[in-house]
Amino acid sequence: MSTATSDPTTWGARNAHDPTVVRGDDGLWYMFSTDAGGDAPGIPVGAHVRTSSDLVTWSFHGTALGEVPAPAREWSGAEGLWAPEVVRWPSVDGGARWHMYYSASTFGSRTSAIGLATAESLAGPWTDQGIVVATQHDRDGHNAIDAAVTFDREGRAWMLYGSFFGGIHIVELSLETGMRVREEKGALIARRPQNVDGAIEGAYVVHRPEEDRFVLFVSYDSLVNTYSVRVGVADEITGPYRDATGNDLTDPTAEQATAVGTKVLGGHRFPGGTGFIAPGHNSIFHDGDATYMVHHVRLADAPAQHEAQIRRVHWTRSGWPLVSPFPYAGADAETLDAAASVSGSWSAVRFAPEEAGLIEAETVQLSAPLTSAGEAVAGELALTSASGTATLDGVVFGAWDPVAERPVLAFAGIDESGVVWTGSQQVTP
Repeated sequence: MSTATSDPTTWGARNAHDPTVVRGDDGLWYMFSTDAGGDAPGIPVGAHVRTSSDLVTWSFHGTALGEVPAPAREWSGAEGLWAPEVVRWPSVDGGARWHMYYSASTFGSRTSAIGLATAESLAGPWTDQGIVVATQHDRDGHNAIDAAVTFDREGRAWMLYGSFFGGIHIVELSLETGMRVREEKGALIARRPQNVDGAIEGAYVVHRPEEDRFVLFVSYDSLVNTYSVRVGVADEITGPYRDATGNDLTDPTAEQATAVGTKVLGGHRFPGGTGFIAPGHNSIFHDGDATYMVHHVRLADAPAQHEAQIRRVHWTRSGWPLVSPFPYAGADAETLDAAASVSGSWSAVRFAPEEAGLIEAETVQLSAPLTSAGEAVAGELALTSASGTATLDGVVFGAWDPVAERPVLAFAGIDESGVVWTGSQQVTP
């Protein structure tokens, strides 16, 4: 990634924060993200828009909103917009209609607002509909930013929101208006203790029909250098959400501050590759049966540089989401010439929940009676590392290794203690 410039047509997926991806009626993928004016002066404020035909190459297409809408600006004093969440809305008349939930705030303040803008096309124009929820620093313990919308099994719409301060809340939205059904802050579904500054934000929930449960993805710690993506699951959309070891994400003690939440993505580096830190503020989207995560991440060796990345998400037999160790490079780029055996040497990262920084890959041995040419195959994996052995509830799948510049077999799995491992098969040049 090159240094940030004030010409966004050169960016590709660089300089995007808080991304979300949706597919338009024109067949293109649209990425909406926080404006990057603070990183490259002169860039217009508003929700930045990129498009792609393949989820790999992205082109900048301006801003969805050229300014902070007046009600949100007057309430918050914000000079830019954060974390646009764009969702296809169930239209009463059956036609396509899009909702954008944007955040207006300033760093360190709870005087914030989430507003709604609507459009008939992802290309716009977008029309502001006003404030959905607002908080005030001296009045409220929670914070109205980082909206994410999901639908429950009955088709009702819900909005997650919040960061730091009072944790993550969820409120029901009206299908007719897109506004809150009730004037309340909603149910608390995740929080962190004050000994880590309550550092939690960027939540996203999807319904997993195979297990008929809801899966919460949420970011812990600082977007500057220590972000990681954690996961919990619940039988109902309002919680309680629990991690792989049964911890409730709303009730972490000071001693559990780093342990709660199954860590599926964090800072990491594979041999010879780029070190990435602070991956987070993700959203989840689907293309047919395939699940994807989009998130932003920073370069370990140049933390001011950042980009949006897309990764495949694969599911274990027990229904836990696990993330590819490498960014998505296209379906053909993740298909091997022939089926490969899982058994052998791998470069792997152990996403230790207590480790907030960059984790270097280590060599491990995997053993399992499984083969794959790139298709996802779930099963039990036996892992041997320098620290001992573990049995993983895992998945093997294809990925593009950017160092080897070829498709490789990759894996991810959760061990008996609820810790995630991920990596790729070592290959000879």
